[in-house]
Amino acid sequence: MKRLLCLVTGLALLVASGALAADAVKIGLMGPMTGSWASEGQEMKQVVGLLADELNQQGGVLGRKVEIISEDDAGDPRQASLAANRLATQGIVAVIGTYGSSITEAAQNIYDEAGIVQVANGSTAIRLSEKGLANFFRTCPRDDEQGKVATATIGKLGYKKVAILHDNTSYAKGLAEEAQANLKGMNIPVVFFDALTPGERDYNTILTKMKAAAPDFVFFTGYYPEAGLLLRQKKEMGWNVPFMGGDAVNNPELVKIAGAAAAEGFLFLTPPLPKDLDTPEAKAFVAAFEKKFGSAPKSIYPVLAGDGFRVVVEAIRGANSVEPEKISAYLKQSLKDFPGLTGTISFNDKGDRIGEVYRVYRVDNQGAFVLQP
Repeated sequence: MKRLLCLVTGLALLVASGALAADAVKIGLMGPMTGSWASEGQEMKQVVGLLADELNQQGGVLGRKVEIISEDDAGDPRQASLAANRLATQGIVAVIGTYGSSITEAAQNIYDEAGIVQVANGSTAIRLSEKGLANFFRTCPRDDEQGKVATATIGKLGYKKVAILHDNTSYAKGLAEEAQANLKGMNIPVVFFDALTPGERDYNTILTKMKAAAPDFVFFTGYYPEAGLLLRQKKEMGWNVPFMGGDAVNNPELVKIAGAAAAEGFLFLTPPLPKDLDTPEAKAFVAAFEKKFGSAPKSIYPVLAGDGFRVVVEAIRGANSVEPEKISAYLKQSLKDFPGLTGTISFNDKGDRIGEVYRVYRVDNQGAFVLQP
């Protein structure tokens, strides 16, 4: 009888645990786990995984565990559409990511048609939220805000002739055009406006063309792999013009590619770096991340993915539902000044984050990123 009772009890526990696993709330994570931006994607996976583990240790949400289902978009629009289609068939209620506006754009309509909430973490192109997609959100700010901060910084520093270089991606070209329009309104001439081809190993030709236009300042709106090469090759050719980058250059790999000497003095715009986050929530998170992975997060964009996860969980809890339309409605109508890791978070009716987020950083002679006053 005792053996029978143990057997019945064991079967009951097994069934219960299986039901709990089957009843998990599934949240997708899409990011560049491989490719040029793999450092961002891998850290996104660490951040969201850590937050999900902590949540599950506290009992999950609505009494259910959370399961993270990850897909690699490789930082490529074609791979992104495939990854989005795979995620859309797996019963997820929301997806966190991705990094890169053109990558997000390739997946947006797929998630929208599937009725899945998407919270991008590193996609700042203006047009992403101008399409009227009901379930699109982002924890990062938009390029028009970044463009204002960029041109205000240029004006404050007193530069008179500016070169703008982009890479023809949705993000980089959009930010370049915003900056160009703003500078025109400030009567600061843009003496060079052109694009490079991402992924090349030699940018001496376009650097030489840009140098011939004689700018006293260069604003590069592309990504950190190309920014690092530009800085290194600019130094090698003996051109000492100051450079500034947009938020897509914010990655320690920039200094590794450029070398500390070539990167010194480089300015860039970004939401606050993990080391400069000062809220109680952020400090507790960074401490937990350091304990598990041995160092603080290297980039802010994985932390913005963490904020995407946290607002989705808050919306599920607040709406008392895992239905995507109710999650979306809660995010737009009821989530106000949520204490995010990167500051307070609210969304407007387009799904854009409300409030000023950008800061200016400078690379010092040790290759460290230093917040500017």
